[in-house]
Amino acid sequence: MFITLLGTGTSSGVPLIGCSCEVCRSVDFRDKRLRTSVHIAVNGRSFVIDTGPDFRQQVLRLNLQQLDAVLFTHEHKDHTAGLDEIRAYNFRSGQDIPVYGRPTVLAQLQREFAYVFAENKYPGTPHVELHNIINEPFEVLGVPVIPIEVMHHKLPVYGYRVGDFTYLTDLNYISDEELEKVYGTKVLVLDALQLKPHISHFTLDQAVALAKRVGADRTYFVHISHKLGMHREVEKELPHGIRLGYDGLQIKL
Repeated sequence: MFITLLGTGTSSGVPLIGCSCEVCRSVDFRDKRLRTSVHIAVNGRSFVIDTGPDFRQQVLRLNLQQLDAVLFTHEHKDHTAGLDEIRAYNFRSGQDIPVYGRPTVLAQLQREFAYVFAENKYPGTPHVELHNIINEPFEVLGVPVIPIEVMHHKLPVYGYRVGDFTYLTDLNYISDEELEKVYGTKVLVLDALQLKPHISHFTLDQAVALAKRVGADRTYFVHISHKLGMHREVEKELPHGIRLGYDGLQIKL
């Protein structure tokens, strides 16, 4: 399995226009964070979790030639806005692309991308096949996936476990029952927004505490606000086996 962090940043609290903070002025490529998304290549299949506003830039940078499916964590715009860009993969494969999400997510996609689901489709629009998922294991084109329900303030969000890889973004709470699904993971990717408390995201300290409970061989933090600080400085303070993710990071399992 090959995992690529397409993006590790967030729209929240990142005023790019006119911002003069040290993170926004940094020349370290690890501080240049597009919206959070991940690509997974496993068993000959290629799929992504979330298609944010930066999706086109991310897949061009990765030179991603194959996309077989899309999984969505939740319906917020910073995780769904790039869905239109999958049309290039429709052209390449000549097939509809399966899209997986909970009912609220699929309903939101049908509202925001109504032209994709129109009875009389305009030529060249994306072609998708919607798959409603609930909090039970399912398969994506033969690849077993375990959904993990977490809370993003009051909004239920799905994280996903694929083999020994678990992806949990946009959360500030996970129940003990759902955490049971995460134990044994070798690589964990986890939300860590900033240093100060936030209404719907883990702080760095909260993310570290959860990472220690899980005990994965490797943990990478994502959905990072510029308020967290400089990559090189934050990493110095992290425990062994826990690191900040960065855009383009590739992980082999």
